[in-house]
Amino acid sequence: MSVRPILLLGDPRLRLAGAQVDAFDKQLAELIDDLVHTMRAAPGAGLAAPQLGEAQNVAVVEAHGRIYELVNPRIVRENGDQRDYEGCLSIPGYVAEVTRREKVWVEAQDRRGRLYKFSEEGFLARAVQHELDHLKGKLYIDYLDSLDDLLPVVDGEDEDPEDPANSPKRAARERRAKAARAHSH
Repeated sequence: MSVRPILLLGDPRLRLAGAQVDAFDKQLAELIDDLVHTMRAAPGAGLAAPQLGEAQNVAVVEAHGRIYELVNPRIVRENGDQRDYEGCLSIPGYVAEVTRREKVWVEAQDRRGRLYKFSEEGFLARAVQHELDHLKGKLYIDYLDSLDDLLPVVDGEDEDPEDPANSPKRAARERRAKAARAHSH
């Protein structure tokens, strides 16, 4: 188990699709453990193998006090829409509003190859969709009309000199920072 470097935007390996996992062995277990440790150290709420330079169909998401091991995952049903801020550990310091499905039904395998199913809505549904996109070589910025839609998460920028504590820009920045911490995948 180790914390590994996370690939950043511009690295072509982020655009590689994950290959189907057929061997449920020690190497897979080590990859999943590395994903969890790296995600937590970042910190983030999810991480996909391609973000570590591994073109495998493996991701992890942590929500509700649980780690979801997503090996060969697929969404089998979805409905509704939600729009919220989203960030990515491979694009640090930025967030953007992205529309995703509100509820998803997922089938995946765990590290031992056991098939399991779950349905979730809200944050976990968003996180799962974000990680499954990584497994297809897709990033959340691909949903934006323009990279101008990215919002930086920067402290101390554009404060109101009369009352920096109550600045509308500060409040917006704090909301973006909170969203980035909660939605970094």
